[in-house]
Amino acid sequence: MPQKSEEKSSASDSEHSPRKLFSYPKYWAECFDTAPYLPMSRDEMDQLGWDSCDIIIVTGDAYVDHPSFGMAVIGRLLEAQGFRVGIISQPSWDSADHFKILGKPNLFFGITAGNMDSLINRYTADLRMRSDDAYTPKGEAGRRPDRSVIVYSQRCREAYYDTPIVIGGIEASLRRIAQYDYWSDSVRRSVLIDSNANILLFGNAERALVEVAHQFAAGKTVADMKFLRGTARVAAEVPEGWTEIDSTRIDWPSKIEQLPNPYEYNKNDEENSETQSAETKSSQPGRSKTASPDSDQATQAVRIIPLPLQRKEKYDSQTTYIRLPSFNKVTNDPALYAHASRVLHQEANPYNAKPLVQKHGTQEIWVNTPPIPLETEEMDWIFDLPYQRRPHPSYGDEKIPAYDMIKTSVNIMRGCFGGCTFCSITEHEGRIIQSRSEESILREIGKIRDQVPGFTGTISDLGGPTANMYKLNCKSSKIQKTCKRLSCVYPSICKHLKTDHSPTTQLYRKAREISGVKRVAIASGLRYDLALKDPEYIEELVTHHVGGYLKIAPEHSEDKTLSKMMKPGISAYDDFKVLFDKFSKKAGKEQYLIPYFIAAHPGSDAEDMLNLSLWLKQRNFRPDQVQTFYPSPMALATAMYYSERNPLEKVRYKSEKLAICKDIDQRRLQKAFLRYHDEKNWPMLREALHELGRNDLIGDGDKFLIPKAKPKYPQKRTNQRRR
Repeated sequence: MPQKSEEKSSASDSEHSPRKLFSYPKYWAECFDTAPYLPMSRDEMDQLGWDSCDIIIVTGDAYVDHPSFGMAVIGRLLEAQGFRVGIISQPSWDSADHFKILGKPNLFFGITAGNMDSLINRYTADLRMRSDDAYTPKGEAGRRPDRSVIVYSQRCREAYYDTPIVIGGIEASLRRIAQYDYWSDSVRRSVLIDSNANILLFGNAERALVEVAHQFAAGKTVADMKFLRGTARVAAEVPEGWTEIDSTRIDWPSKIEQLPNPYEYNKNDEENSETQSAETKSSQPGRSKTASPDSDQATQAVRIIPLPLQRKEKYDSQTTYIRLPSFNKVTNDPALYAHASRVLHQEANPYNAKPLVQKHGTQEIWVNTPPIPLETEEMDWIFDLPYQRRPHPSYGDEKIPAYDMIKTSVNIMRGCFGGCTFCSITEHEGRIIQSRSEESILREIGKIRDQVPGFTGTISDLGGPTANMYKLNCKSSKIQKTCKRLSCVYPSICKHLKTDHSPTTQLYRKAREISGVKRVAIASGLRYDLALKDPEYIEELVTHHVGGYLKIAPEHSEDKTLSKMMKPGISAYDDFKVLFDKFSKKAGKEQYLIPYFIAAHPGSDAEDMLNLSLWLKQRNFRPDQVQTFYPSPMALATAMYYSERNPLEKVRYKSEKLAICKDIDQRRLQKAFLRYHDEKNWPMLREALHELGRNDLIGDGDKFLIPKAKPKYPQKRTNQRRR
C-alpha cells in the first residue's frame, strides 16, 4: 500500500486531519475473509486455511469476542484491515513454549496485560493478594504474571528474537515514562526499557495501531514511524534541527527576569501557535523553509530554551519538544517527579501538545503527541465489526465473571473531562469525548437481544467512563484546540462546555422502545454536578433507569481534600439529592442514593476523615463497601502520594507538604472512620478521637460517633478437679 512520508505525516498532524481508519487499502490476506473467532490454536488456523498469522496478540485476559474487551477490538480492527490475527490468551509464562503455539507472526507481536493493570488486578490497595480474577475462567486468580507486559514481551523475544514487539493497553499506556510504582515503593523506568519492546502505543490506540500494522506490512521499521502520534519509542538521541524546551528544573537562575508561570495557560497561545511556524522558519539560520524534521537540510543542532522563557521565544511548534527531568532525577528528587507529572498532564491535549523526552541512562524515551480523537463514524465502524459477543468456544461452560457483568451493556462513548486526580481514565483515554451515533448504539442493543445467550430483556448499562458525558464537548473547536485545562468541570464547569443532556435523554427513550427490551439500567458512574445543569435528564434517569438505588461518588465531604481530588464541593451532592428525591417521589418510587467515598487520599488527614465520619453519621449513612486510595501509575494523586507535593499548583521546593497517609495503620484508621458503625473499628477510633481531643464524640446515644468501651469484668473462678 502507499505509505506516507514523515514529512507528509507531520503536515497531516499539523492540520489535525488524520486518515480515517476504514480508508486504508486492505492487506492481501483479506481474501481469507472473516474468522468466526480469532484463532487460538493451530487447528483453528488450519480450519481457516491459514499457514501463518500476520499479527499475534498476547493478552492477560481470557479471549471474549465482545467490544468491551480490548483484545477483541484490536483483533477485529486489524482483521478489518485485511490481516490474519491470532490470539494467545493467558499463556503460561515459565518458558517461551506457549508463545510459539501459533508460530511466528509475519509482522509483529501485539502485547497487552488486558483490560486491567496486572498489579491492580492482583493486589488490593492494602497490597493483599486478591483471591479471584474477573477476567479469567471461573474467576481463578494467578493466571497472569505481575507486570504482564514485561514478562510477555520477554518471552516473545525468547520465542522469536527478531520479531517486532508492539506493546499497548492500559498497563503499558500508564508506564510510558518513569513512573512511581506503589507495589515496589520506587520509581521505575519506562516499560519500554524493561520490556525491550520496539514501540509502545498509548491510549485507545486504534489510529496508531492501524498505521503501524500497514507500515510493517510495507517493509518499514520503527525508525520510519518515529513521529507517529500516540506512540513512544526508545531513541539513542533526539532528532537534529528540533527545539528543546528545557523543563528539567524547578528553580531557575534569578537573572531571568519576569518569569511567567510555566504552568499557566496564556490566552495568547493560540495566536502564538499560529505564527510561530512561519516566523521560526524565516528567522532560524541554516533551516530551509521546506525542510522536514528528517530531511538532510535540517542539520541545525537542537536549540535549547529554558522553560520560563518559552513564551517569549519564537519556535516552530511542529519541531519542538519538552525535556522532562531524567529518570535518575525523578528517582532521587520527589519534587522533580511532581513537576514532571504536572508537565505531562498539561501536554495531554492532542491539538496543542508537544512531544516529551526523558533520558533513561544513555537512552531517550521519546513520547509523541496524543492521537487525534476518533470521529463518530469511526467509532461506529469499530463497534459494528463482527463480534460474536461471547467467550471463545474453547472455554466451554466455564464462567468468566467480567463477561457476565458486561455482556448486556453498551459502551456509548470514550474519554472523560472530569480530571479526577485519583483516576487514570483521563490519562489513558483523553479529555475529549468521543461518542457513537445514536443509530449505532440502538443497533448494538438489537444485536445483544439477538446474539447474547439467555438475554432476559435487560440492558445492564448505557455508558462508558461516565454515564452522562455523551456528546458533551467544547462549544468552540477553536478554544478546544488551545485549551490546557486539566478538567472541564473543576474548579467550576467551564462556560464553553456543552451541558445539554438531551442527546442522552433521547437515547434512553429510544432504547426503551426497542422490541424485546424490558428495562435499561444505568450502571456507569454519574457526574452529578454536571447533571445538575439539566434537571430533565435527572428526571428521566430517576423515573426510568434507577432500580431502587443509584451509586454516585462525592468521594469526600471536606473541601481541603476535595481540592486535591479535583472534585466539586459536597453542596453539589446535596443539590442533586434534592432533585433525586423530588423526582423519585413524583414517579411514586422509594429510591436511595448510595454515595462512595475514598479514605487515605493525599491531602486527607485524620481531622478531615473525622468530619467526613460525622457527615455520614448525621445522614445515617453506614457504608459497607469503602475504597482506600490506590496509587495507580501516572495519576496526579499518585504524584502527590510519592512527592508529598501538589502538582495542581506550581511545584516549589519550599512548598508546604501535603498530608500523606502511607503507613498501613494510618490507612486502616482512615478507612475505619468511614465504617464508624463497625464495632471492630471502635478501639482504633477511640484512640484516634482521644489524640484529636474529641472525647466528646465517645458515648452512648445517637449524638455520639461511637460508644464508650465496655468495662472488662474478671471471669469468675470455678472449682475444677484436677485429673
